[in-house]
Amino acid sequence: MAVWVDLEVPVTDENFEEHGYLIANPDVVVGRDWASGRQHFEAYGRSEGRKIRLLEASMPFRSEKLRRLESHLRDDMPFERRGLTLDFLTPELRRATAIKDTQNVSCNRYDGYVEALIEELSDGLILDCGAGRRDRYYANVVNFEIVPYDSTDVLGVGEKLPFTDATFDGVVSIAVLEHVRDPFQCAAEIVRVLKPGGKLICCVPFLQPVHGYPRHYYNMTREGLRALFEKSLKIEDHRVIASMLPIWSLHWVVDSWAAGLSAETRERFLDMPVRELLRPPDSTLGEPWVRELSEEKNFELASATLLFARKPQ
Repeated sequence: MAVWVDLEVPVTDENFEEHGYLIANPDVVVGRDWASGRQHFEAYGRSEGRKIRLLEASMPFRSEKLRRLESHLRDDMPFERRGLTLDFLTPELRRATAIKDTQNVSCNRYDGYVEALIEELSDGLILDCGAGRRDRYYANVVNFEIVPYDSTDVLGVGEKLPFTDATFDGVVSIAVLEHVRDPFQCAAEIVRVLKPGGKLICCVPFLQPVHGYPRHYYNMTREGLRALFEKSLKIEDHRVIASMLPIWSLHWVVDSWAAGLSAETRERFLDMPVRELLRPPDSTLGEPWVRELSEEKNFELASATLLFARKPQ
């Protein structure tokens, strides 16, 4: 049975801790609005049912996980120990993969398919390649990231994983490969660190607007995603599940489009019948709901982009 601990839980008088409260509630700004997190908790947090992050609860699991990883770390990659996090993210790797610091927080819950894999491989090790910030910490999942979240176990880049061949019983990569500069290299590294018979669950967006954490390079068709792995792995299934149906793309595009319009135009846009959107596009180019979008918004939602370049002398 998989072992885990919730890092983010309802805050109470008994478990209140200043640092954990402020991490879980970034809108509580000490020094500007409040003298302390405790002051906010007493005034509002208790009655609002606010959360707190209890990082100490994961420490025993983290220590044991790093012990298990010790013999599976590559000896050709330098790293630093930062508490219970292994940092392989050298300046050279940052430059080579164009990584930049970001304030964005990637935080997605596991779906039932990933949870089932974690349970199935409870005695093994699973690599979450691009884990984001985790609210539930699993003893058998290595949280690998480019961002030093408080749940990150190993810092590094997907294009050069710091683990020896055939380290992991399973790999999870959810909404990550669109954000790496070289997804083919990252996919090859995922295959390399999988044990023979190891399992992969991978999700990459197709029809989604630009969303950088911190950068967004590629969306993929069904054939594109399969091309990353089909030469090395046996693809057993490939499907569109409920959380990936076209309605999510449609909602995202329309909602983001509306957000880029002035208030008056936005209301007219949202009241338009769907039939209006199916007019020939060239007949709508003069409409305010088309013309008002900023350059940034046009790049986010573009049907395509046009690149001009020159080869240096």
